[in-house]
Amino acid sequence: MTMDFKRSACTGLIVTAAMAASVQAQTPPTFIVESPTMQTGVMMPRDYSPDGRNVSPPLVWRGLPEGTRQLAVLCQDHGAGRPPPWVHWIIYNIPGSAAGLPEGIPFDPAEPLPDELAGATQGNNGWGLPMYRGPAPPGTSVHHYHFAVFALDAELDLEPGLTRDELLEAIEGHVIGLGSMVPLYRRQPSTGGDPFPSMKQEYADGRR
Repeated sequence: MTMDFKRSACTGLIVTAAMAASVQAQTPPTFIVESPTMQTGVMMPRDYSPDGRNVSPPLVWRGLPEGTRQLAVLCQDHGAGRPPPWVHWIIYNIPGSAAGLPEGIPFDPAEPLPDELAGATQGNNGWGLPMYRGPAPPGTSVHHYHFAVFALDAELDLEPGLTRDELLEAIEGHVIGLGSMVPLYRRQPSTGGDPFPSMKQEYADGRR
């Protein structure tokens, strides 16, 4: 295991624990969050960014605490935003029986989710949209993308379109477990030049 990998893993746990502290007086126990296509401290495939298909990545988790009734997932970049973090994805009301999320959660809220995710809904990301939108850090910079999974002790039936702050407030007092992974991303355009010039301005404004 490389020092960069260790550093990224430690950073992910520290940041995730800090988020938990904002919704829980005592840090809850942790569980394992993995992906068949991503690893902590390793570059994400371009398919999960606007350089590629811009679809949400698959996640799997194991070791959930007893009593888990529901789950919530946040993906955010603590190296962007004014103030940080910049939110790339929020999905919650995930049944406690779910073992993970498949690749490519629908962009359209009207499009049905897989049966095992019945009732799940997406919150508003940093662009104000209820969908996943992948990383596009400026230039050749490398950013860390924190996927945090919260295990909850209740079926909260939260309304669609919550922001990060609204979600954290809603789950306060219900977090009984926490898991995370922190892959990296650097731009990987398929052709010469910058195919996403508008994103430069979003970063310049501190909105990415």
